[in-house]
Amino acid sequence: MAWLYLIIAGLFEWGWPVGLKLGLADSGLRWGWILFAGLCMAASGALLLIAQKSIPMGTAYAVWTGIGAVGTFVLGIFLFNEPATLARFFFVGLIVVGIIGLKLVSAH
Repeated sequence: MAWLYLIIAGLFEWGWPVGLKLGLADSGLRWGWILFAGLCMAASGALLLIAQKSIPMGTAYAVWTGIGAVGTFVLGIFLFNEPATLARFFFVGLIVVGIIGLKLVSAH
């Protein structure tokens, strides 16, 4: 169950960078998006806290940030027209390999 909490925590990690990106417009702050970012941060942190009861801290943190990094990479491409180069996909692929590797060698 701890791994499920960790994966969901990683998914919430996608929300706060998107919320912060959308929370600042030329016209000023967009408080709904800022609130969304804050709620995602809180939910993500709370689920990480629960997951770390069973998963070693270093493994949990690496997987959590990895899921967040990969997800925001993909969202950046689709939502914000960020570059989708082969080199960027290669290096994000290395993050995915690291996440899978940590899960495979985890004692839990």
